[in-house]
Amino acid sequence: MKNINANGQEYRISSTLNDFQREMQVHLVNWKWAHITREPGLHHGYPNDAILPESCAGQYPMLYPGIVEPLKHHLEKFPFRLHKYFNHVASSQAANLNLFLPVLLHPQANAVFSAIKPDFARLATEYLDHGYRIEFWDEHLADHDHISGTDADIAIAYYNHQDELCLWLIEHKLTESEFTTCGAFKSSGRQASHDCSQPFAAILANPKLCYYHDRRHFDYWKITTANAAFFANHECHAHCPFQGGLNQLWRNQILGLAIEQDERRPYQHVTFSVVKHPRNIFLDQSLAKYQDLIAANPKFSVFTSGDVIATASALNDTQLDEWIAWYKSLYNL
Repeated sequence: MKNINANGQEYRISSTLNDFQREMQVHLVNWKWAHITREPGLHHGYPNDAILPESCAGQYPMLYPGIVEPLKHHLEKFPFRLHKYFNHVASSQAANLNLFLPVLLHPQANAVFSAIKPDFARLATEYLDHGYRIEFWDEHLADHDHISGTDADIAIAYYNHQDELCLWLIEHKLTESEFTTCGAFKSSGRQASHDCSQPFAAILANPKLCYYHDRRHFDYWKITTANAAFFANHECHAHCPFQGGLNQLWRNQILGLAIEQDERRPYQHVTFSVVKHPRNIFLDQSLAKYQDLIAANPKFSVFTSGDVIATASALNDTQLDEWIAWYKSLYNL
């Protein structure tokens, strides 16, 4: 980390940021200075302007005020772990809460979400916590413990226009330049038999080629084998397609497929979406590769936070307009 000069002002933020990340962090630090404090937080013992100081971190000052108490109640019902960098001004976890909770808690939620997701008719408020759950996970992947595992940033239960119960898994990205990559590919526990250079079809035939399957006993390839046709264009990949950023997309998608196919679960359809900041183009390459891999299957979709804001804005609701103005100010929309 070093000091960065922008518009004549010094900022103690990371020196390894891409252009969009630097632009957003400078804006977010300015917002923090104007609305919270000029006191820096600490990163590895060094002052960092992009981190909240310990004195105010526990007050959730980067969250929209109207969602703080509902979030606390939700945590009592569905406890989840706040991310390591939740108190960073560019926290995607905080941004996810700021984008979805004000809509989910509003009487016009159905109008907003139906404009984003065409099959959405109404929230299934009798499921989860009034229709939603933050950091949603399920045991199907057999990869979850108290510190790691596959989570959807938010899950929304709803009814479609045929009155079928559905589940919508959403991954939120703010300034990240890539999705989470494969931990098995980088693991020091890999042996020569764990061969990531093998193509998709070879791993389907022998899942023990994957460290996740062979040593960690995760059910990723078991579920993928049952849904191989979903990854329609796998033959275009000479090696395992899930080494890089497609790994997180794959894990969330197969979580959804497993839930949908589990007769013990009430959900008849489960889909997965990514929502990102409209100016974050750095995820687009992985998103395009994934869309190609699955032949643009409609069970996966992409939208932006700007889409949500524009849809909510069109309703001309005073309460929503207050949140929209706050959100646009914070995230430079």
